[in-house]
Amino acid sequence: MVKKQERRKKHIAQRTCVGCQQVLSKRNLMRIIRTPEGIRYDPTGKANGRGAYLHNKKSCWEQALKGVLAKTLRTEMKEEDRIHLLKIMDSLPKEKNGG
Repeated sequence: MVKKQERRKKHIAQRTCVGCQQVLSKRNLMRIIRTPEGIRYDPTGKANGRGAYLHNKKSCWEQALKGVLAKTLRTEMKEEDRIHLLKIMDSLPKEKNGG
């Protein structure tokens, strides 16, 4: 008797948004990294450096910029880093009412 081969489920990396603490797949979140040059957005998700993840929602970014992001990245947030991240936050799509 021949057994049917079961398809192996592909592993989906899970990450937590530092703004709202929701766990989602890594692909659904934006990665922010600590580099020697400062805190930067990593659109590839593969750059070297300590990383943190955020939704592409302004509410999550606002919460993260209150101090959670710097704590997660284990660094002090400089004013130039804050300005860089605020520019990214301002380019995010508007949230719909209620979420």
